[in-house]
Amino acid sequence: MAHDSDPIDRILARQDAPAASVSVFSGDVGGPPSPRTPYTTGEMDLEERQALRRVSGLSTELEDVTEVEYRELRLEKVILIGVYSQGPTRDAENSLKELAALCETAGAQVLDGVLQRLPHPDASTYLGKGKAQELKELVWDLGADTVVADTELAPSQRRALEDVVKVKVIDRTAVILDIFSQHAKTREGKAQVELAQLQYLLPRLRGWGESMSRQAGGQVGGASSGMGSRGPGETKIELDRRRINTRMAKLRTQIKGFAPSRETKRANRKRTGIPNVAIAGYTNAGKSSLLNRLTKAGVLVENALFATLDATVRKAITPSGHPFTLTDTVGFVRALPHQLVEAFRSTLEEVGSADVIVHVVDASHPDPGAQLATVRDVLSEVGARDIPEIIVFNKCDLIDAGTSLQLRGLAPGAVFVSAQTGEGLDLLMAAIDAALPKPSIALSLKIPFDRGDVIAMLHDEGMVKHSEYGEEGTLVTALVDDRVAALVSEWVIF
Repeated sequence: MAHDSDPIDRILARQDAPAASVSVFSGDVGGPPSPRTPYTTGEMDLEERQALRRVSGLSTELEDVTEVEYRELRLEKVILIGVYSQGPTRDAENSLKELAALCETAGAQVLDGVLQRLPHPDASTYLGKGKAQELKELVWDLGADTVVADTELAPSQRRALEDVVKVKVIDRTAVILDIFSQHAKTREGKAQVELAQLQYLLPRLRGWGESMSRQAGGQVGGASSGMGSRGPGETKIELDRRRINTRMAKLRTQIKGFAPSRETKRANRKRTGIPNVAIAGYTNAGKSSLLNRLTKAGVLVENALFATLDATVRKAITPSGHPFTLTDTVGFVRALPHQLVEAFRSTLEEVGSADVIVHVVDASHPDPGAQLATVRDVLSEVGARDIPEIIVFNKCDLIDAGTSLQLRGLAPGAVFVSAQTGEGLDLLMAAIDAALPKPSIALSLKIPFDRGDVIAMLHDEGMVKHSEYGEEGTLVTALVDDRVAALVSEWVIF
């Protein structure tokens, strides 16, 4: 979460630099304030409205003094804030705890977190002036240098709150963008993240009047009138907008250039008739661990949010012997910035083109229902809601029988597995086997003895029901798809 003085220069200076981590934390942060709710002031409990609610269990402050002294050099100390208007307090606390995990993943040290119940966030300072003053005292008491809001702040809210608390204020979207910039590894992933950052930054630019002018006519400020007196010329904010738009156009072209390679690989898989299974789910639900267990892929597994940003494809075989591909995809999170959904749309196409989606849910999460809903919302955005879905509750070794019963009620027919211990993986493979598209064309064939390759293809890509050796060749009864039927048409017995 380190930052420089000018986020625009820093982001644009990346260009195609190999590994520089980019942060937008020092830029203008914001967005539209949360919409008003139907609540009126009279309906809110007075005590709840007048108190900041401390959320326990969020502090990640280290007790070892030597470790603190070492980490102070590279970690920001943050306090989390949130406003909620409806629903149980537990939901608001879960959201704030998820924000704490996001901040830790970005490299911050969470000191504390507070919640306030309001009909709607204050239009000026998000918390309201009185509670902003209380937050200022908390910031100074704990020695925090950053406040993180569990929402998208309007630029005016961010600036007004900063004027009160006297430290940097950022929002949830900025944290997620920072994490993505740290974890992107491939050229395509880095380009997608940079595009999302610039899309986020562009509407949040602000200028400081004529003092930021970058060019002017030769007679500006002189006594005579002329072309130079018509205006100060291009201002700093206009220059920044132009530079950002130019860079965004270049990035879109670059990302579009990656599409043919991905399309070629996808077309090759379709041409060979191998079905594709996409692993989707909430971030840190265990998707990469599951991929490693099923295919021995050796993909990076880390107990951190958004450890996987680039799609990974590996081959696997069902219990009945049919090959398929497994694709590990980027995880989702509640309130995922729409800039990221748009920027990663090309990667998410892997989900939209799958034959089956394995939807992984963290069984040990406090609110698995919210995870299910969030992922399904994103799947709808990429046109993947009509694809057959297998719900998989991972980390079942961390839950008790009561929780397991509740989860079965939440998603009947779900498969319970543990990528850590291997429990339930055979049931998952059987469920995948049953969900994969099956060949539907029945053929009786007489294959010459010297065409063993055709027999092997029928076993690999079709379903051989019966085979026996005849006088002139091997007699085979099999189910195949259209492509294989065309390849073996000369040996069909009419």
